[in-house]
Amino acid sequence: MKVLRALWIQVTEAAKVSFVLFRIMVPVIIVVKVLAELGLVSFIASAFAPVMRLVGLPGEMGLVWATAVITNMYGGIVVFASIAPGLHLTTAQITVMACMILVAHSMPVETTIARKAGVRIRFMVPFRLVSGLVLGIILHQVYRIGGFLQGPGELLWEASPSDGSLGAWAISQLRNLGMIFMIVLLLIILMKAFDRLGLTRMFSRALRPLLSSMGIGESATAVTMVGMILGISYGGGLIIREVTSGRMPSRDVFFSLALMGLAHAIVEDTLLMMSLGASITGVLLARIAFTWLVITLLVRLVKWMPENWFDRLLFRASP
Repeated sequence: MKVLRALWIQVTEAAKVSFVLFRIMVPVIIVVKVLAELGLVSFIASAFAPVMRLVGLPGEMGLVWATAVITNMYGGIVVFASIAPGLHLTTAQITVMACMILVAHSMPVETTIARKAGVRIRFMVPFRLVSGLVLGIILHQVYRIGGFLQGPGELLWEASPSDGSLGAWAISQLRNLGMIFMIVLLLIILMKAFDRLGLTRMFSRALRPLLSSMGIGESATAVTMVGMILGISYGGGLIIREVTSGRMPSRDVFFSLALMGLAHAIVEDTLLMMSLGASITGVLLARIAFTWLVITLLVRLVKWMPENWFDRLLFRASP
């Protein structure tokens, strides 16, 4: 009975999370269907094609990234599941797309959190978009030149084929939503198991030297680790509280939010992207290495920046 009760609690929690996601995703699904019926997906793809060519992806993937940026990763996943099966993507291409989504997604929500902590939106939005694009270009070139992951991508779940009728499409989308619910449930159970086994604490201890090597101050280490492991909403909320208390210097707040913008929820989000068939070499290893390099350079640059420039361009002194 205890096991069943515990499982029911996880199912209830997954249902609550999924309900919030579905309120965003269902309109996205309908819009994508309307675009497809009107023949506008190919038109939109042609608009994104120049950017997507830089990362070795078909133009249709631009719609996936744009959806993830505006809504959230799950919204992007729904569009990906609808479009990807007909594009015959390689594992490398799926990994590149997944990494771009991981770096830049849920921008309206997450940049608002950063703004409340003091980071200027005019920095954070282009910083994450450009970083996502640069990481995609680097990974594409590495995989292409090295001949890595060039085999057909194995989509672990995708939109079910339909007979083209509206009813078959609706059933297919319901199956997709059901699959997303199962993924959310699995992630919740895994995160609870990691906590019970002490793996979350172990991962947190492993991150501490990494943060120090970037030049992030001791005062920001704890909240940054929370954000990197649990997500920007959790870490950002803690930082807003710390900023209000005045215990964290402005530059440490800025560096912490910049880091979290590139790499947060690295356990949960990594598992989510791997469920699409992305390789861990990109969604975890390359993302952490890229984040370390970018934030280390940013810390060095900003530390030389005059205070009035820092306040005017990057951070509001009194958020």
